[in-house]
Amino acid sequence: MTYDKAELVALDKKYVWHHLTQHKNFEPAIYVKGEGMRITDIDGKTYLDAVSGGVWTVNVGYGRKEIVDAVAKQMMEMCYFANGIGNVPTIKFSEKLISKMPGMSRVYLSNSGSEANEKAFKIVRQIGQLKHGGKKTGILYRARDYHGTTIGTLSACGQFERKVQYGPFAPGFYEFPDCDVYRSKFGDCADLGVKMAKQLEEVILTVGPDELGAVIVEPMTAGGGILVPPAGYYETIREICDKYELLLIIDEVVCGLGRTGKWFGYQHFNVQPDIASGYAPISCTVTTEKVFQDFVNDPADTDAYFRDISTFGGCTSGPAAALANIEIIERENLLENCTKMGDRLLEGLKGLMAKHPIIGDVRGKGLFAGIEIVKDRATKEPIAEAVANAMVGAAKQAGVLIGKTSRSFREFNNTLTLCPALIATEADIDEIVAGIDKAFTTVEQKFGL
Repeated sequence: MTYDKAELVALDKKYVWHHLTQHKNFEPAIYVKGEGMRITDIDGKTYLDAVSGGVWTVNVGYGRKEIVDAVAKQMMEMCYFANGIGNVPTIKFSEKLISKMPGMSRVYLSNSGSEANEKAFKIVRQIGQLKHGGKKTGILYRARDYHGTTIGTLSACGQFERKVQYGPFAPGFYEFPDCDVYRSKFGDCADLGVKMAKQLEEVILTVGPDELGAVIVEPMTAGGGILVPPAGYYETIREICDKYELLLIIDEVVCGLGRTGKWFGYQHFNVQPDIASGYAPISCTVTTEKVFQDFVNDPADTDAYFRDISTFGGCTSGPAAALANIEIIERENLLENCTKMGDRLLEGLKGLMAKHPIIGDVRGKGLFAGIEIVKDRATKEPIAEAVANAMVGAAKQAGVLIGKTSRSFREFNNTLTLCPALIATEADIDEIVAGIDKAFTTVEQKFGL
């Protein structure tokens, strides 16, 4: 297909308000085709996409006919009915999803990660009313974690630049310290995970356990710098939650459905959530049976059930696509591939450290990796954000699309982010590493580093 680039650019500039974009002197990029691991722009240049659609969602690659066919077939049969009524793809998808999440029981559908987390917050607050006399409604969130773009989820946002100027926020949200091993104040110690987790208990005791009903975390901090918690961390978090009767909400919007080499990120860490949230082309708030049963009450009490609705929670094409997506991951053994290719990616990136001294740390799990770049390895002073931005641009010039922590912090927008699709081959991984190597050389020369 041919396009009139000048016309489309003009129309883009006139009508489109892009996400996370300052439009002063803005020249839009336009992508027109995706196939496998590759994305093609309007000029015909093809890139290897190492960020799975920019925000880490295209887990099985572009152009999957099985998903297109499943959606088209379902939309012809029945495209929509509000989710107070059952439909076949929702039932089958829910069964399949729960089979991947031992210990979980119920699936509540909506249409975005923000909305899935909002449902979790509402569940916590209503349980506070139903069981605790209006207490235990507060929610603890972790510094550097991100849970969505609504006012409610921004109230639980640990990233300054994502929430600045959008307040006032909802009351009853409290921050506890991050799980950044690279910059840990505890240094290198055998019980680092326990010490980091115990910081949560300090905040609980400061606020008051009777005021608090839940803790929300990402299994690995994603947009806040690709932070992998140390051993013992989540076991201690779970113990603390049980001690103070707090529900543990694990936000799987990024790490879910195979991204880290297991079906869900929390499954690496010997921890069982009470509520998990995430999305495919839909979002899900998944709970244990115990949480669900808190809302099964006398029908005469018209307030005592979960009085929530999501318009697009009734869209049948979403679960049809999600079911096809899971079947692809199963059929093509993509969890195993993710683990193998993830190991190759991390090994390749760590191999660049000897050549490029501005690489301070390489970390990740599965096909989810971060490269933190610094002025000095000894002091760990973050590199200027302009350098990180230049790295993204230089990698693109080398034919590889990468990301970075963006509009998250004043000081830590210095981590490059990689999240290639689970279908990545050895050749793809090697091309990604080579492109990043070339980008570092270009940027180091440009900035005299």
